[in-house]
Order: sequence, then C-alpha cells, then structure tokens
Amino acid sequence: MSRFLPIAFVVIAGIAVWALFFRTPVSASGKVPVPPAAVDDVLASAPGKQTAVFAGGCFWGTQSVFERVKGVVDTTVGYAGGSADTATYDQVTTETTGHAESVRVVYDPAKITYGQLLRIFFSVAHDPTQLNRQGPDEGTSYRSAIFYSNDDQRRISEAYIAQLDSAHVYGGKIVTQVTPLKGFYDAEHYHQHYADLNPTNPYILVCDRPKIEALKAQFPELFQDYKGR
Repeated sequence: MSRFLPIAFVVIAGIAVWALFFRTPVSASGKVPVPPAAVDDVLASAPGKQTAVFAGGCFWGTQSVFERVKGVVDTTVGYAGGSADTATYDQVTTETTGHAESVRVVYDPAKITYGQLLRIFFSVAHDPTQLNRQGPDEGTSYRSAIFYSNDDQRRISEAYIAQLDSAHVYGGKIVTQVTPLKGFYDAEHYHQHYADLNPTNPYILVCDRPKIEALKAQFPELFQDYKGR
C-alpha cells in the first residue's frame, strides 16, 4: 500500500485504528509499558556512541519514536536484511529483496541502555505479534526484526523476547526476528524525518502520532521534544 496517496486515507484510517486498538498489546494504548528487560547492560561510566537497528513496520513511525528518546543522539531510516544493490524504496516495496524498513539508532550508553531501547521498541513503536505487517502495511519489508551488531545485543534481545513471551504480555506470540546486521543502507532523503516534516499527512496522524503520544505517556522520564537536526 502506498503511504503517499491521500485518496487512500479512509481505508488507511479504518484499518490503522483497528490495528492500533484491537491488535496491539495493552501497552500500546498509552497506558502502561511492558516490563523492563531482566537481562540488560548497565549504564556506561563515560559518554560514547553505540548503534542499534530496529525494524517495526513503516520506518517513518519508528523513527518518530526513537528520535524523541533521551540518550538517542541520531536516527536514520533505511533498509536492512538485503543487499546494497536492492536497497531502494521502489525495489523494497516489491517485497522480493529481503530488506525490512529499518531505523538505525545512535545512542549514548551512558544515558540509556540497549535494554531500555528494546523496552520502548516493544511497548510503543510497533506490535511484535503481527507477522510481516503492521497495521495497514503488509509484506516482509514491514516485519518485526532486531538486527544485532554484536553478541551482547543478541543475548539481551533473545532473553527479553523469552521474558515477554513467558509473561504472556501480548495476546499472541512474539514473531520478532533476531538476526545479525550484515548491512544498513540509508533510505532516500525524502524518507528521513518524514513524520516531522509532514505532520498533517493523514497516515502520520492516524498511524504514527499515537505512538509519540504513547511514548510520552509511558516513558515521561525518557521523553524529549524533537527539535530537528
């Protein structure tokens, strides 16, 4: 489904509202977050930069969440899971490239841990029980995935998914893939910070703005207003 077509607003609105309030976990309604990760890093003793890569449906909304998290210093939307020569929007939307719409999150490990980022990812950024889709967007490019860059990220991610599944936090089993990051390819310029540059776009209002409000409600201690680059 094209996210750029205003004529599709009625269909998008109906499906997205249904997805947000009837398919997502209770935490995504803006009430309470999922439990914190029992296995996590400790805050670093000195400032630095580390990178996490998450895929959770349309990358516009995922970016709009993480750029408002204290401790995050930069976000970039792009493609992960496929090869460099197929990392374009026109090719990825054919659902034949293996890529997922993803967000690279650069953060300061002295201010926020990887486990805290995962908690936000599983609480407000997307519904991890939806297989190869998020709301009105369907296909493997909209799959839920964590692309880890080291064994520590893999260990924390796998342990957290097992923890949430064991606690039956969601109405269904988590389908999030945990896979090694082989490459991240920046998306086209017009996709970067799209939600912030197009706040009145019907898709943004229906599908992405509620995620920002949920972040603010569930994680007030980590929420920060995004003022642009």
